[in-house]
Amino acid sequence: MQTLIPSRQINHIGTWVGSESEITTKQDEIRDILMDLNSPCFILDIQNQIGASRSGEIVPLREEMSGILAISLLRPMSPAYFGNPGFQAHHGVKYSYMAGSMANAISNERFVTTLGKSGYLASFGAGGVSPNRLREAINTIQNQLPQGPYAFNLIHSPQEPVMEQTAVDYYLQHQVRTIEASAFLRLTPTLVEYRAAGLIRDPQGNPHAQNKIIAKISRREVAIHFLNPPPEKFLKPLVEQGKITPQQAEMAEKIPLADDITVEADSGGHTDNRPLTALLPSLIALRDETQAENNFPTPVRIGAAGGIGTPTSVLGAFSMGAEYIVTGSINQSCVEAGTSNHVKNALAQASATDVIMAPSADMFEMGVKVQVLKRGTMFPMRAQKLYDIYSAHQGIEELNPKTKQELEEKVFQKTLDEIWEECVSFFSERDPSQLERAEGNPKRKMALIFRWYLGLATHWGIQGIAERSLDYQVWCGPSMGAFNDWTRGTNLEHPEERLVVTVAEHLLLGAAYLYRLGDLKIQGVSIPPSWNRYLDK
Repeated sequence: MQTLIPSRQINHIGTWVGSESEITTKQDEIRDILMDLNSPCFILDIQNQIGASRSGEIVPLREEMSGILAISLLRPMSPAYFGNPGFQAHHGVKYSYMAGSMANAISNERFVTTLGKSGYLASFGAGGVSPNRLREAINTIQNQLPQGPYAFNLIHSPQEPVMEQTAVDYYLQHQVRTIEASAFLRLTPTLVEYRAAGLIRDPQGNPHAQNKIIAKISRREVAIHFLNPPPEKFLKPLVEQGKITPQQAEMAEKIPLADDITVEADSGGHTDNRPLTALLPSLIALRDETQAENNFPTPVRIGAAGGIGTPTSVLGAFSMGAEYIVTGSINQSCVEAGTSNHVKNALAQASATDVIMAPSADMFEMGVKVQVLKRGTMFPMRAQKLYDIYSAHQGIEELNPKTKQELEEKVFQKTLDEIWEECVSFFSERDPSQLERAEGNPKRKMALIFRWYLGLATHWGIQGIAERSLDYQVWCGPSMGAFNDWTRGTNLEHPEERLVVTVAEHLLLGAAYLYRLGDLKIQGVSIPPSWNRYLDK
């Protein structure tokens, strides 16, 4: 049996005292002790070999004392130790871990409640769902998790402000106490209303925010709005409209807009593709600057998202100062996710390079892009072609016959007139103002027709419409490929084994195990490369 040896000069921390029968120098047994996170692990110097024991004690080194020298004491390591305990207490969860929202109810009721019942926070993917569907989800989740934890997404909708306001109206009406605000490019009255309308005074007379905001941010200029109180220009109109009281407006000026800010690095869906190693430290420093100016009783917590798909990335995020982590793409391949088996299987085969940026449906006219899966689908190329056509023409009438025919036969598989009729029917119920803005505006009408394809491409994938498989839009970041590499050869390689709670547990336990390994490496112990893999085949 192989043994471990020091890789360099070791500094001993004391003398180990205990039963020598509890010591092992066998590599596989040492690893078992390291992986037993509920027990202490004594790392010992056994005649220039490494030994380990679960029991004993360490006493100070004395010249007159002979015995076994101790290299390190690794205390029990619970995943609950990661992050900020304030996040756990504030949201009523066991761990500083959150499953982020996936639009169109991909993170559905089952997804949210399964995680919630196990003590994890998850966010319902409210983006793109109808008002009736959103109301049903609120009722279902609140019935199953009356005390939480759960969150609902609020996605910035600059092209459909009515939908954003409707969502906030529902959240306030049904006392949804936590929202995940995502894709915001600027501050909006709806965000300020949600935060301020839940303000009360605690027994000591201080402002207490019943309505919590977790903001997903990738830009400093946007983060600054959430790190500070909302400005008066937003609060005053809300008071005049009777949406908040003067007292709530006064309290709102004394607290930050958000409780937590998730730093969103290179991720699926809306993303700026920024590396977490550069973005996270920058926004932590920005938080520290604004906290020094405002001196809030509780500083805004900073979390990390984007690229979180392995225990190594989890540990890396926490080591860089993240106070909680948020997973995204990897959850979409799990059993509970509200998408088709076809999509889950495709995600399970993806590599980190099988992603690409494509025009988004919700911010199409603005040229905003989202990161999607490119493996097995033509959607990214077809969506980009639609945006190129939109940019070069003022209306459908300008398209030459060949382009029009190609769109109708190869992309839409319907005539442009048929698609417009469906747009009229859809927006008449969802947001009639969209049709009013398109009246007499050919370019706006063209945008709505093209958005028909971009919007339905997601639903075709969710529903698993076989004949439209080449048009599936699947939001995905590179973390999906990293997750697949990590789980290859294990049970988690298969989508039917990917339960969201199991995935969360293995990510956190794996990070705790790697934390122990890192401690040993710092002490000068040479670790076999195979030990860096938490999941055994």
